[in-house]
Amino acid sequence: MPSSSKQCSLWPGIYTDYVVYHELILTAKEYMQCVTAVEPQWLAELGPMFFSIKESDTSMLDHKKKQKEEKTAMEEEMEQLRKEKAEEERNRMERERDKRASQQQQVIMAGLHQGGSSSFLRPKKMGL
Repeated sequence: MPSSSKQCSLWPGIYTDYVVYHELILTAKEYMQCVTAVEPQWLAELGPMFFSIKESDTSMLDHKKKQKEEKTAMEEEMEQLRKEKAEEERNRMERERDKRASQQQQVIMAGLHQGGSSSFLRPKKMGL
């Protein structure tokens, strides 16, 4: 239904620019039932997908420029968050690797000196 810009009176002598209504009755005149006066900011805040407040002092070019700047800022913020997340993941993996390396047990081989030399201890010949 096309919107009209008729002046609306909720109560005799009280006029408002924006109303929300539940039912519209069409007779020789239009009547609204269950009507509430609202501020335009409320509509934009609660239903941004349906309503927006047009800024009268800016041109469409300025509006598009502002939207592009906001989009660029959001993309830069997302890229920064991705980098931070990747850095955190690298740090976490490095900590896990260090933790695993410190928890690994050293393998002790029979006949190998603990002092670090690689010579084997040979058992003394017994018997023959």
